[in-house]
Amino acid sequence: MTPQSGENAPYSIETYGLSDHWTASGEAHLEEAAKFADAPMRLGRIIRVERGECDVVTTEGLERVASDSLRSQDELAPVTGDWVLVGETDSGAVIASILPRTSTLARRDPSEQVVVQVLAANIDSAFLVHGLDRPLRPGRLERFLVLAWDSGAEPVVVLTKADLDAEGEGDTVAQELRGVIGAVAPDVAVCLTSAKSGAGLDALAAWLRPGTTTALLGESGAGKSTLVNALLGDEIQETAEVRGSDAKGRHTTITRDLLLLGSGAMMVDTPGIRAVGLWDAEDALVRVFGDVMELGDNCKFNDCAHGAEPGCAVVAAVEADELDERRLDRFRGMIAELQEQADQQVERERKAERRNNRRRKGR
Repeated sequence: MTPQSGENAPYSIETYGLSDHWTASGEAHLEEAAKFADAPMRLGRIIRVERGECDVVTTEGLERVASDSLRSQDELAPVTGDWVLVGETDSGAVIASILPRTSTLARRDPSEQVVVQVLAANIDSAFLVHGLDRPLRPGRLERFLVLAWDSGAEPVVVLTKADLDAEGEGDTVAQELRGVIGAVAPDVAVCLTSAKSGAGLDALAAWLRPGTTTALLGESGAGKSTLVNALLGDEIQETAEVRGSDAKGRHTTITRDLLLLGSGAMMVDTPGIRAVGLWDAEDALVRVFGDVMELGDNCKFNDCAHGAEPGCAVVAAVEADELDERRLDRFRGMIAELQEQADQQVERERKAERRNNRRRKGR
């Protein structure tokens, strides 16, 4: 499995993040891949996923490959950013193995038909994009932070559209937003940018290093695709006008593409996210609500729900104006959401076990 350049030179696997780690991982999973496709296997990275097929940059260049969805639904569905082994079947090239991910950007599927929806894999940083033409809701920022930290990626808040206000009020708005962000996540970097003028884009270079992968997260109309175009230096991603009445935009990005920047970094532009459902994110919750949890250590009871219990240090902090009550409400809401999710998972496992028992008895 020695990497080699194919005839499709612009799509060389070396430029899409190939490392000794991925080469070794591919070698370790050759036997598993052989169950689903014939040798020889070739290592590749998924740069686009569509129904039943993926665009994969392999050692042979850019290939259109079947995703083998029936197998994937039982095990692991391929997503943009995945490293895979590609083999051959009677019907053509197929993804035979998805290599273990170093990070997974995932949320609870809003349709709830599938419990978890993976947005991208093997990312190093997550740009949380927010436009200066709209208010910043702390609760939404907290959820995006949980999503990013839970993935294993480093979150960076990117404020866009700094050029919208000709009166110069954009700096004032940005300063106000920095205050909101600082109260929620004081250790997270904040970058003020304008895709139109190019201001602030150089500051993003610290995270857009050769071989690294960054995912963009944000609401529709936040300026994600425009930011990508500015970084690419070309109109690659489709953009749409934002309604002036409420600063809302249409979903112009409908797929997740792994795009190669001139710096050698890669970027995934995700569709605008309306619902940020959490998925098994307790550890990330500690980072976002560390202040609340630290106060909770001083509660009278270890299982305090920070409500009407006597001796609650968290409620006492709210009453003393040391903690914003709205922040406590959002914390309670996320805890309740994760508990509901855990209960549903237990119920699904029970139902699956009952089905398996009936099948065994019917043999």
